[in-house]
Amino acid sequence: MSTIIDGKKISEMVRQEYAEEIKRLAGMGVVPGLAVIIVGDDAPSKIYVRNKGIACQQVGIHSEIIEMPEETEQSELIEKIQQLNERKDIDGILVQVPLPKHINPEVVVASISPDKDVDAFSEINVGKIMIGRQRFLPCTPAGVIELLKRYNIEISGKECVMVGRSDIVGKPMAMLLMQNDGTVTICHSKTKNLAEITRRADILVVAMKKSRYIKADMVKPGAVVIDVGMNRDENGKLSGDVDFDEVSKVASYITPVPGGVGPMTITMLLKNTITAAKHNHGIE
Repeated sequence: MSTIIDGKKISEMVRQEYAEEIKRLAGMGVVPGLAVIIVGDDAPSKIYVRNKGIACQQVGIHSEIIEMPEETEQSELIEKIQQLNERKDIDGILVQVPLPKHINPEVVVASISPDKDVDAFSEINVGKIMIGRQRFLPCTPAGVIELLKRYNIEISGKECVMVGRSDIVGKPMAMLLMQNDGTVTICHSKTKNLAEITRRADILVVAMKKSRYIKADMVKPGAVVIDVGMNRDENGKLSGDVDFDEVSKVASYITPVPGGVGPMTITMLLKNTITAAKHNHGIE
């Protein structure tokens, strides 16, 4: 059986470390500030935003949740972001997605100051990741790297396969694995003979939005399997992209869903907010 990578446990440990760092900053008169904007009444988004606020409170980050109605015009949203860009007490700005259909998310992200873009979604911050000079890392891929390091799982020289090529997870995840000296293959919906490629992986990261798609015969014995998927099965039960019951019998390490990668995403948002505060106040 696999060793289960406990994201909840690691997240709690890392947040304690961040709380100590925030105490150090407070002694210098700096309190990191995060503003989260939510437009509309999407129920999952509201839960996620609330959890972000709770996490900030736990470690000592000042947080503001700004709720705007569904009918908010794009120009109104951008004006609010520009106000936050100017505020000295706000170090990070995050706009919760999905946004209403009449609002262009690319335009919204571009209006956030790159120095306050704690999601690392802007073209400038994405470009910095490509050349390895990033200040912020996208939260979910950064959480995966943190989990691997905390479990002393070596990335350097390993065959790494990323299943999924989204801008939020797949592409930046591949870049971070490469930055850590992994040899990376990216697979996607047009990839032929997917199982042949996934069976080569020493580290297999899956983010494809297909419930329990990856089976044991698609995994190399002893591989490390990271499941980024978050789906609801036919019974409404939360499941990942990996068939945990099957794959846990052949993998050396595996993340569960829930309780694996998920808890690390918000934790990395806290890290980015602290990093932003240091930069914005000239602290190293």
